[in-house]
Amino acid sequence: MFKGFSKEAVLFMQGLRENNEKEWFEAHKQIYLDEVYKPMKELCQVVSKPFMKIDGMMSKAGRIYSDPSFPPYRKYRDNMYLVVKHETWDWSKTPSMFLEFSADGALFGLRLSHPTAAVMEQFRRQLASGDGELLKLMKRLERSGLALGGEDYKRPKPCPDTSLERFFLKRSLQLTMIVPSGDDLLYSPELADKVIAVFKKLLPLNELLEGFVSAADAEKAVAKEAAFAEASMPKAPVEDFMW
Repeated sequence: MFKGFSKEAVLFMQGLRENNEKEWFEAHKQIYLDEVYKPMKELCQVVSKPFMKIDGMMSKAGRIYSDPSFPPYRKYRDNMYLVVKHETWDWSKTPSMFLEFSADGALFGLRLSHPTAAVMEQFRRQLASGDGELLKLMKRLERSGLALGGEDYKRPKPCPDTSLERFFLKRSLQLTMIVPSGDDLLYSPELADKVIAVFKKLLPLNELLEGFVSAADAEKAVAKEAAFAEASMPKAPVEDFMW
């Protein structure tokens, strides 16, 4: 049962950020296991439970070990994470409801890190549609305390309405809130209730974006199959020969 994080967990994450070396980690490994890893696993179980009846949904609590072969070339992550999302082979191109725990506190919400151009095009098209339901949803989420984030396009996309501009700027998408390390909620089991409530608000957007991804993948598969069929067809000779 998740009881909240501890001050020792925050101090461990702060220490790891400043001492990202095996010697320091091994000397403090038991603190990691007891105060960070175990509570994250428990929080993941509690937070994911309301969403596991949704077809294709999965959850995962990550580990702190990093791959030093890739940027930022650190042996250990300076945050721990959990995700609730639809199963996929490429996490970066599909939406995730997530929580990250670090020395700064708990950051959680929804993230679409590296969507394809087709998915963001569909997102913009839906925002500008006549019914305006997606725009209403985005505004409700912002009013609930979630902050819009994500990478911006270097060249802004044409926008039909000034009220949509901040959304049309986004190359990737993020809606998050944070419980800072100075907030008592971080050290309480009620943190799980807060995260579940936020995930439930985000679920309609998560499912809509997942639909965009599925539609784009299906369209790409059809185009690939058509191109393969065309390439496989026998070609007529360029010149006619008479024998």
